[in-house]
Amino acid sequence: MKIATFNINGIKARLTALTDWLDEAQPDVVLCQEIKSVDEAFPREPFEDRGYNVETHGQKGFNGVAILSKHPLEDVTRGLPGDDSDEQARWIEATVIGEKHACRLCGLYLPNGNPAPGPKYDYKLAWMERLEARARDLLASEMPAMMAGDYNVIPQPEDAARPEAWTEDALFRPETRAAFRRIVNLGFTEAFRARVQAPGHYSFWDYQAGAWERDNGIRIDHLLLTPQAADLMTDCQIDRAVRGRDKPSDHVPVWVDLDL
Repeated sequence: MKIATFNINGIKARLTALTDWLDEAQPDVVLCQEIKSVDEAFPREPFEDRGYNVETHGQKGFNGVAILSKHPLEDVTRGLPGDDSDEQARWIEATVIGEKHACRLCGLYLPNGNPAPGPKYDYKLAWMERLEARARDLLASEMPAMMAGDYNVIPQPEDAARPEAWTEDALFRPETRAAFRRIVNLGFTEAFRARVQAPGHYSFWDYQAGAWERDNGIRIDHLLLTPQAADLMTDCQIDRAVRGRDKPSDHVPVWVDLDL
């Protein structure tokens, strides 16, 4: 089962880019971030016409996450546990039913956190603490599970073309990277790095300053697998070419193949 994460940076602006990629790549499941749409306004028909079940957790103009799945989805929940006052639409999860196994899929859009230090960075770190708590629960369930999305975390210097430019940024600060490591070290496999160790692989290129043309990218879109899911992984890749197309998102899809 081919499962992708893709920050689309606005469903209305990126509808054609997304459907073109779906037709080409034929993923079974896509975890989308930054749909920037309320649930009622999300354009379900183009995806349902392609055989996808659609679940959304939207917010007007900002954030928003969705799951597109060609397989049945069960037990859909919205919102990361741990803070009932948090109104930002950044988390959705569901169980996808494969031919051999079921897998719990969690789609996330982790806060950016800039400027740091400041309230937005405090919110990011607090959100990551809640994420760690949910991660522990997923591991305790001992079922295949994945937390995938735009983490807004550059894990290591080799995940940036110019790491020195990100030293004080919320995506690369030591506290951010340490919080990410704590989650991974609970027992998760970071899917892409389990397959490819070389530097120079990115998932985001800013629209500004010719970042794409100069390959000034960063890798911030990640798929974390529980041991039971990691055992089923057969491939993981970044669809880099999508960034060079007409009216692209600033992110590209990252996908994993699981023998579900």
